[in-house]
Amino acid sequence: MRLLRHFGLGALLVGLGSAPPAVASEGEDLERARELARRHLVVDTHIDVPYRINDAWVDVTQETEGGDFDLPRARQGGLDLPFMSIYTPVEAARDGRSFQLANQLIDQVEAMQARAPDQLVLVRTPAEAERAVQAGKRALAMGMENGSPLAGQLGRVAWFRARGISYITLAHSESNDIADSSYDRNRPWQGLSPFGREVVREMNRVGIMVDVSHLSDAAFWQVMEVSEAPVIASHSSARHFTPGFERNMSDEMIAALAANGGVIQINFGSPFIAREPNAWTLTYKPLRDAFIQEHGHPPDGAEAKRHQLEYRAEHPFPYASLEDVLDHFDHVVQLTSVDHVGIGSDFDGVGDSLPVGLKDVSAYPNLVAGLLRRGYSEADIVKILGGNLMRVWRAVLEHAAQAGG
Repeated sequence: MRLLRHFGLGALLVGLGSAPPAVASEGEDLERARELARRHLVVDTHIDVPYRINDAWVDVTQETEGGDFDLPRARQGGLDLPFMSIYTPVEAARDGRSFQLANQLIDQVEAMQARAPDQLVLVRTPAEAERAVQAGKRALAMGMENGSPLAGQLGRVAWFRARGISYITLAHSESNDIADSSYDRNRPWQGLSPFGREVVREMNRVGIMVDVSHLSDAAFWQVMEVSEAPVIASHSSARHFTPGFERNMSDEMIAALAANGGVIQINFGSPFIAREPNAWTLTYKPLRDAFIQEHGHPPDGAEAKRHQLEYRAEHPFPYASLEDVLDHFDHVVQLTSVDHVGIGSDFDGVGDSLPVGLKDVSAYPNLVAGLLRRGYSEADIVKILGGNLMRVWRAVLEHAAQAGG
């Protein structure tokens, strides 16, 4: 399970005892929110089920204990179109296993659909997704988190498109042969590599959305220069609320993304959302790393988990709230418009750090109820829930068709 690997923290914030209970909104707003989530397309561009079940397999087409996603909870929350993350860690790249692992994870998604063909449809286009939903099913799309499985071979862009990949996050927690990572002090390319520029152009040509989450600022700006199609941030939030945290997007970057026609999909993980959990996480990381290095313990082992349990007993983790998450949506709308923001929760990818009120895929109505309370219209909410992402996805495919991809 990937947990908080976004921070390069291995097992951080997992197995730490029970989290605070989810807070459900009450009253007319929540009832209307549930109705809106049932009636309108709900898209989430980043759910880390494939790596979760690769690490500890469960049948997520049935109700599961633990985890943030299973099909019954997806139905409860109104989730129509989850993008399954095909995530490959940096360790796989070092060992030359990224290409194999990515294909195995795609196989996992195909197997998931095969176990529930009456409920799930694999999709590669917005039109396929809409047909699946109209038929009363859930649509499964895929995005590849970390471009390392390309392994320097440009032809693999088209290979993964043929396998069903609809976006690629160019890098992850370390810089790779495509781009520099926001988490890595080693920045060999000062942005994109020459190969990375070719990858962006090839993604434009074959109709894969370019995902700028995880990139260094310099790499982001170079993507904006190279890409001729709108780009996405599949699971990022606003740096305005986490000053100095490069993994989130600055106001200038959000404005540029919008001017390009793209969309930022808000990550729900508490360290992405609010200053206190962000500071807690960044404070604990060097302490944990030093403990592991001193004693030679594996990062995901029992000793590392015990170390954090002890730390957390003295320094409780400060969860973000639903209101904190809503602030990010408001901020993007105020910077740009309601046309450039959506949902990229990172469920099953941020461990035990999810905000109170947004603990799993059953909770989208809580988000909708919050948007209603803040004065968003039904038309606005339809865009946020999925309309904006679908618009960008169509634009990328239209560009590819015109380019002969």
